[in-house]
Order: sequence, then structure tokens, then C-alpha cells
Amino acid sequence: MTHRFPVKEIALQSGLSTATVDRVLNNRAHVSPQTRRRVQDAIEELSRQEGQLAARGRRVFIDVLVEAPNRFNREVQNACETILGEFRPLAIRPRFKLFETMTPEDCALELDRVSKRGSQGVCLKARDTELTRSAIDNLLAKGIPVVTIFTDNPGSKRLAYAGLNNKRAGETAAYLMHQWLPLQARTVLTTLSQHSFQGEEDRYSGFRSSLLALRPGLSLIDASGGGGHNPATGREVAGKIRPGHPIDGVYSMGGGNRAILTALNDAGISPAVFIAHDLDEDNLDLLKQGKLSIVLYHDLESDMRAAFRVCLAHHEIVEAPTQTESDIQIVTPMNIPARSF
Repeated sequence: MTHRFPVKEIALQSGLSTATVDRVLNNRAHVSPQTRRRVQDAIEELSRQEGQLAARGRRVFIDVLVEAPNRFNREVQNACETILGEFRPLAIRPRFKLFETMTPEDCALELDRVSKRGSQGVCLKARDTELTRSAIDNLLAKGIPVVTIFTDNPGSKRLAYAGLNNKRAGETAAYLMHQWLPLQARTVLTTLSQHSFQGEEDRYSGFRSSLLALRPGLSLIDASGGGGHNPATGREVAGKIRPGHPIDGVYSMGGGNRAILTALNDAGISPAVFIAHDLDEDNLDLLKQGKLSIVLYHDLESDMRAAFRVCLAHHEIVEAPTQTESDIQIVTPMNIPARSF
């Protein structure tokens, strides 16, 4: 067993004699599996305690770089700040760079700045492009771990992805849409903020394949590219719909839902079901008004907690989380989480 602790300290931790611990460590005969397990457990516990002592009062800087509408960026920042106290006595200092729009060139530049000034970790929500993947790999080469959050960059060397299983979320939306749509439904509108966000693309892929398997006769209209911003999203939707041609259902993967509803209303269209993502301020208000049927929600605090722990585990400060994937929560006007009020 590899370790860095005196035999006497391991003996005290395990409750065994120093002679027994010595026999285990030197792999001698006549030692039971249970005794070996006790020594291993003692070493692991001493390692955890050492990490906690080393972390006492230590400051750790984690960069949070996100491209998303401001309403979602506020939710991310609130989630990060809410969980900071859980890591005491370690003092985590998040450095937020939250952009409504960030080109791949902007993203690569920001990650290069992090590389030059140093960091204990980066939590990143960005488009999946070659420039971004290369910048992530450069950070890892310098010992700075990167965790992708909410949307993945799977071709990179990022350490982990923390967030929703987006393909499963799309499949869940398809099942719910199938259950709620009237039998005579013909058309469903889908919207993504950008197809280059891997997470939203996975949602779309899962939704499309599952819904068309359940309802082979349905037609899907894609009105993506508005970045989740209300004005641009509204223009995308208005350009794809026609008065007198009903839209039976809407699956909004990237936000801008006020604008989607306005564009539909202006065309005299009232969908039977509207499924959206995330409990930001806009969606919470629309859900309470009954204008959204369902919101697929995942706990941002849980996501950021997992992302921070992956970064800290890279530096052997804490243990890595056993799970980084969020549960899908189905929220209706009747079961809005209390913390959202």
C-alpha cells in the first residue's frame, strides 16, 4: 500500500497495533482481508484529513466563463455564490466572465488570459468549436482543469461535464409532447439558441428521433439561431411561421420564450403544449401565468457543486464527486420548487 504516514499514526487511526499495521504494509502472511481493509480505510481517512487541514484558510480561484442570456447568467452566478459556504474552511473565489454573446475567438482569448494569469480551475459553457477545444487542451497542458457545464465540448480534454443529460432531456420532452398533443396535431415548432451548443443539439437530436418515432406524421419546423435573446428569437420564429398554419406544440431548448409567444400570438397561433427549459425569471413568470405547459429543470447548484469539486479534486484538495450528471425535473405550474418563489 502506498502511503506517506508513520506506522504509529496509521495504527492509532485504525485501532490496530503497530506490529499488525507493519505486517499489512509489508504484505506479510497471516493477515486477514478484514485487517487489510481496516488499514486501507485508515490511510484513506488520514489522506482526507490531511487535505482538509491543508485547505484550512486556503484561497482557490475558479474561473466561471459562460455564454448565455443575462437571465441565465444571473442564475449561474447565484448558484455559485449560494454553495461557497459548503466548502469552508476552504475559501473559493469565483471569477465570473458572463457574456450574452461570445464568439469562438472571444472564448479562446478569455481562456488564454486564464492560462497566463493562472487558475485552480475553469467552469465553461461555450460553443463546441475547434478553437474552443484547442484552448481547453492548452489549459490542461498547463495543469489547469476545465469542467464543461450545461453544454459539452466532447472532443476536448476537459476533465468532466457537469449538467443535464441533454439527449435524455430531449427524449423526455418528446414523450411529454406526445402525451399532451391532440391526436390531430400536425406541426411542432423547435427552437435552439445555437446549433453549435452541443447540449442543445443533443436535446434536439433526442427530441426529433423520439417524437417522430412516436408520431411519424408530425412535421417539425426549426426556428433556431436567436441566441436565446428575445428580439432575435422572435425574428427567427416570425420568419418561419405563417398565419393560418397552426403550430400544435413548441419545444424551446434555448430560451427567448416571451418572444416566441408574442410571435405566435401575432400570427393568431395558440399551441396546445409549450415545453421549455430552465427556471429563470422569464420562464418562472410564464409558468405561473400558465403560458408554459412544462419546464424541464435541473438544479444549477448541484451542477456547480459538482464542477467545483472536480476542479478541487484535480489538486487533491477534496474527493471527486461520484456523479456529475443532473436529474431531470419536470416542473408544471402546480409544482414549482419553493426556492424559485
